[in-house]
Amino acid sequence: MHEILKILNQSQLFGGLDASSLRCIREIAADQVFSKGGMIFSDGEPGRGFYLVAGGRVKVYKISADGKEQILHVVGPGESIGAVAVFSGKSYPANAQAILKSRLLFFPRSRFVALLAANPELTMNLLAVFARRLREFTLQIESLSLKEIPGRLASYLLDQAEKQKTPDAVCLEVSRSQLADILGAAPESLSRAFAGMSRLRLIEARGAQIRFLDPCGLQELAAYGKGPR
Repeated sequence: MHEILKILNQSQLFGGLDASSLRCIREIAADQVFSKGGMIFSDGEPGRGFYLVAGGRVKVYKISADGKEQILHVVGPGESIGAVAVFSGKSYPANAQAILKSRLLFFPRSRFVALLAANPELTMNLLAVFARRLREFTLQIESLSLKEIPGRLASYLLDQAEKQKTPDAVCLEVSRSQLADILGAAPESLSRAFAGMSRLRLIEARGAQIRFLDPCGLQELAAYGKGPR
């Protein structure tokens, strides 16, 4: 019980709530474990509830008509998935799959909506999460439509550094192939972008560890959208 209360308190959605509210939330949560590759929900499936990632990592993605996967976002501990569908009363708009063995807390829609009615502070937290997710989607659409791949990569690295609170470096939390899907790029194009940015001494890449050698140059590349090939 104490462990789950700690997870709830450190999450984006429930962080800052008082102990009494957290205990009420804990009472309606179902603890679930998914193996690597396990499907959490599928596009079009009824939105029966939403999930909070307690451990591991989950990708949320769409499949195009020609079978290509487009990763919308990758979420880790403390982040939620499936909430929009739950509160719109509609089906899940995408697929969610564990990319590592993952532990999730499941919140049934009917019980959580009843809890919201009694807790305005929780409602405000929820709105903040939705606003952040909308901003992420807006930036992703802008990047995919207006920027070349080096610019998309620079934007992604800077955004991840902000999330990780490490302004001069970032640790990639997804594989290179998954990153290519997120950026809408072919793996070889992504490799060329990494090589070009390294050649220009914008970054130093060692596996998942990316060090920013020229943060200002990286920001310029992200803003302008074009770069080395």
